[in-house]
Amino acid sequence: MTEFFPRHGSGLALFLNAGDPPLPVLDDVVAMLDESGVDCLELAVPFPDSVTDGPVIRKSARRALDRGVELADVLAFVERVRPRLRHLRIALLADWSYSVRRTPLRSFVDDVAESGADGLLLHGLPPRLRAEYYAATGEAGLPIVTTCYHGVSSVDVVAEAAARASAYVYLVAHYGRSGTSAAPDHDALAATIAGLRARTAAPIAVGFGVRSGADVAALRSRGADAAIVGSAVVARVAEAQATGHDVTGALRDFVRSIRRPDTFNRARTGG
Repeated sequence: MTEFFPRHGSGLALFLNAGDPPLPVLDDVVAMLDESGVDCLELAVPFPDSVTDGPVIRKSARRALDRGVELADVLAFVERVRPRLRHLRIALLADWSYSVRRTPLRSFVDDVAESGADGLLLHGLPPRLRAEYYAATGEAGLPIVTTCYHGVSSVDVVAEAAARASAYVYLVAHYGRSGTSAAPDHDALAATIAGLRARTAAPIAVGFGVRSGADVAALRSRGADAAIVGSAVVARVAEAQATGHDVTGALRDFVRSIRRPDTFNRARTGG
């Protein structure tokens, strides 16, 4: 099984929409993230009007869509860049209604697996298709990301997320839209993380409201295997593009600001 995160809690995942920045620039960004020791890139196939995302990510998706980026372009991008990566894993995020609904589910899963993506998070999948999805990803050997919400998801939802995760469990720290939440209540999250830990062998990654190195460190101390940073990263991309600055350089500086310099060395050596 693909190892997405080191098991001493120093994992880091970043979210970006494919196409924002433009794919040629994103190629350089991915190489930089790999060199910088980022563990996972959650790469979204852009889709409009996400009900779970705030204005920063929704505007980013619109820029990518206006550039004409579609599922086929994203899969081709992953297929091109993935063989070069030594550390970074790519988890593809796709919206079922916008990007997948018109394609047979098994064909879609096979295409994602063949692209070389390390994992898949399928957003908005109807419950009636879950059994087919689990069977298809299992047969394709494609790890999946499952999601549940701190303080909101039912016991059954949490149990299913824990049981079915083969890439990692994405624990959403706040119910609401990304980029609009306050920093997580780290102490309250600790109990939820411990409850998940008892149910799953998959890594637990926490997102929503994670903006700073202090947030990342706090999640690590509460037992999370990784922190997921979304809106704060996308905002750096938007700012760099708006001001004519180098996107790759801006994101390199951001990664350095939220990660202690010794973290990647410990991840590589197992220390």
